[in-house]
Amino acid sequence: MTTEFHPVQVDSFVQRPNLPSEVTLRAYEVYCELWGEQPAMVDLVGHGCRGGFSVRELVAMLYARSFPKGEWRMRFDEAFRSRP
Repeated sequence: MTTEFHPVQVDSFVQRPNLPSEVTLRAYEVYCELWGEQPAMVDLVGHGCRGGFSVRELVAMLYARSFPKGEWRMRFDEAFRSRP
């Protein structure tokens, strides 16, 4: 079985296919709950899509996903606002 990889924006819309789909699809589950489906975020098919999540978005979505679904919005906002 071959692992599929999805791009991650690492610098101003630069895309590098460097995360396994198991990770990006978990983040996409949160994305869908918060903003609705946009498959081009992970499959890169479609015009006008930026093609992948930023590292900051991924961290915030994966953090949110570790809580009950009813808290995802609050937890995403909490993590996305946080600065090191």
